[in-house]
Amino acid sequence: MTKADIVDVISSSTGITKVETEAVVNGFLDTVIDAMKRGEHIELRGFGSFKVVKRAQRVARNPKTNEEVIVPEQYVPVLKMSKDFKEQVNNSHD
Repeated sequence: MTKADIVDVISSSTGITKVETEAVVNGFLDTVIDAMKRGEHIELRGFGSFKVVKRAQRVARNPKTNEEVIVPEQYVPVLKMSKDFKEQVNNSHD
């Protein structure tokens, strides 16, 4: 499912125009990205939580040449799904 598909579904289920719905979806995404840039933790109950974690520098290996490569420390976004979300997805496949 793409962002356009999400906009279509929300627009048809709420009666809001696609243009307005797309603005809301984009606003939500921009808000999440901006908050994560500032290192903030975002929790959406029943869905999951977004946070930024610091990965330490490590040594990796190039599989083609078997040469060691240093991967520098970096900050990465992480999404942890809620228990309720996981249960709903799991139960939908019974």
